[in-house]
Amino acid sequence: MTFKHIDLNLPKLERETIDGVRYYKVPDNDELIRLVSITSVTSHFNRQIFLDWRKKIGESEADKITKAATSRGTDMHSLVENYLYNIPELPKVQPLSDFLFKIAKPELDNIDNIHALEGAMYSKMLGIAGTVDCIAEYNNELAIIDFKTSKKPKPKEWIEHYFVQCAAYACMLYEITGIIVKKLVIIMACENGECVVYEEYDKRKYIKLLTKYIREFVRDKLQSYG
Repeated sequence: MTFKHIDLNLPKLERETIDGVRYYKVPDNDELIRLVSITSVTSHFNRQIFLDWRKKIGESEADKITKAATSRGTDMHSLVENYLYNIPELPKVQPLSDFLFKIAKPELDNIDNIHALEGAMYSKMLGIAGTVDCIAEYNNELAIIDFKTSKKPKPKEWIEHYFVQCAAYACMLYEITGIIVKKLVIIMACENGECVVYEEYDKRKYIKLLTKYIREFVRDKLQSYG
């Protein structure tokens, strides 16, 4: 299969990390301004859940699981990106990552008219920036698409923050280009052999949650400065 590409010419943005928070340097008239990464915003909102999980299973085991998940996710993104760019020879990765890619492939083949892969975007209105996995048509409807890996499928209510992040990219895309996506899509390849696709058309719901996430991040940062 050959995927068609429609290049949006998204900006190349430099990233930096300050006190554990990622920022993007975004052009603003004749200077650069720092906008916080949407990933840092969603991580901050869910920080207590993550801390409770680490406490429950122990720091050593948590580090081990996090390292494995990060490696698995990085491999998966590399394989998917190369595949969607129509590169015939894919990178060599660990067997588990290759397995996850292969079970996701039938769903990846529903993608076409790709507008962006790993594209940097921003919203000055919301004060955020980020790198979107994919903007493309999924089953003939323009979508923000995020690629995930997991040990097993997650209930949709557990992945609210994934959709909030996708909604952020939808807002950034509209602000930069005027393009409106139809839906938000999460493609999750799981170690149990399932590949689950979560689709969400109610963008307004997650944009509302996005503003809540941003408000909490800003409030807590201001409090930390005294």
